Amino acid sequence: MDEPEADEPDEPTDDDRAPEDTTADDTTADDDPAATVPHRRGSRRREWIIVVGVAIAVAILVRMFVIEQYRVEGGSMLSTLHDGDRVLVDKLSYRFHDPRRGDVVVLELGDELAHEDLIKRVIGLPGETIEVEDCVVRIDGAVLEEPYLDRDILDREGCGPEIEPIVVPDATVFVLGDHRGASRDSRTFGAVSEDDIIGRARVVIWPFSDWAWL
Repeated sequence: MDEPEADEPDEPTDDDRAPEDTTADDTTADDDPAATVPHRRGSRRREWIIVVGVAIAVAILVRMFVIEQYRVEGGSMLSTLHDGDRVLVDKLSYRFHDPRRGDVVVLELGDELAHEDLIKRVIGLPGETIEVEDCVVRIDGAVLEEPYLDRDILDREGCGPEIEPIVVPDATVFVLGDHRGASRDSRTFGAVSEDDIIGRARVVIWPFSDWAWL
């Protein structure tokens, strides 16, 4: 009797083969902690540079167009403001409305004042007739009430020059210092163009003892 032939062994299939050790091959630079640290540090550094750059840009834009700090020099606004006071100046409001009587404003005047920044109070508006006599301001013939003036200072040091009635031109304002006897203002250099107004002083922020809304 013929004996059955032995079956030839089957070729191993993919499932029968022993899995290859791929540990070494699968390890990439992304899985290596030492390799990822420089990348992460670089990203954080770039993020901080962007954050700081944006913060600086915002600060510059705010200072240019919104609000800025100014230091008062001299005593022409006594006793509302004192020498050395620091005030915050709003640069945005006058883009939406005209200056108003009583506003304390910072001015940037031209060559006649060597490009000085001055701080004064708006007294007269375009088209009004202004007169100053005996420490009294009249607008269109009516006496202007000025509760912000320090009468003790005015009585002691005088009120400075008087002016005959004048009409405030269009697009200008007439400004005076609260310390009338020691102020160089529109009585000296005339009405000021609205374009020369940097902004409105809103609040005294330093020193704390002088803190006040304006």
